[in-house]
Amino acid sequence: MPYLPAIEIEPANTDLNNSQATSIIWLHGLGASGDDFAALVPELKTLLGASVNNIRFIFPHASEIPVTINGGISMPAWYDILDMPTQVKVGESAERKINQSQLLASAKDIQNLIDREIERGVNSERILVLGFSQGGAVAYHAALTYPHSLGGLAGLSTYFPILSAPNTFVPSPNNQNIDIQIYHGNIDPVVNQSLGLKAQSDLTTLGYQIQYHDYPMEHQVCYEQVKDIADWIQAKLD
Repeated sequence: MPYLPAIEIEPANTDLNNSQATSIIWLHGLGASGDDFAALVPELKTLLGASVNNIRFIFPHASEIPVTINGGISMPAWYDILDMPTQVKVGESAERKINQSQLLASAKDIQNLIDREIERGVNSERILVLGFSQGGAVAYHAALTYPHSLGGLAGLSTYFPILSAPNTFVPSPNNQNIDIQIYHGNIDPVVNQSLGLKAQSDLTTLGYQIQYHDYPMEHQVCYEQVKDIADWIQAKLD
C-alpha cells in the first residue's frame, strides 16, 4: 500500500516487542510540511527525558493542490478551502466551505499510517494523533472515526469540520472516551479562538471529554504550549 511521504524519527529503543512502544503522528497546517513540527523534536526530547526512547515521531507531508482561498495557487494542503470565515460565536456554525471528499481522503491516509504503526507492533492505545490548523481538522476526523481505540488526540489552532454530507462523520464507539486536548492562541488572526471554542462545544455535545488550553499567541506554537503538550504525552506514556 502506498503511504503518505513523511519524516520519521525512530526511537532509540527499536524493540518491536516493547510494550512501551509509542507512535506520535503530527499533521502540519496549510502551505507547510512535516518539517515544521519535526523541528520541535529536540525540544520534546529534552522535556520528555528517557520516555522519548520509546517514541516514533511521524510527520506526514500533504500533497500540493490548488487552494481556492489563496487564488488557486498550488501548495501543500490536506484539502481545498473554498471560503474561510475567520470568526464565529459559540452556537453558530463554524463550518468552512471545504472540499469534503479531499478531507475524507486525507483522513483515510492518516488512518493508513495508524494501521501501519499497529502492524509494526505498536498497541493502538499508545498511538497519539496531533494536528495543527488544517491538519487538526483532518486529525479530528481520522482519530474519531478510527475503528480501534487510540491513546489521544490533540487539535492545535484548529477547528472541528462539521461535514454536511450524510454519513461522512461516523464516530467510532471505541474512541468515544479518547483523551482530546485543544490548544489555541487567544489572539489568532487566522483561526480565531472562537473556532477552537466552537470545536470544544461541538465535541462536548457529541459526548466527548475535552481539555481546552489557550495562550497569548497568534497562529503559531509557543514554549508554554509545547511544554503542556510534552506533559500530556508524558502522562499518556506512564
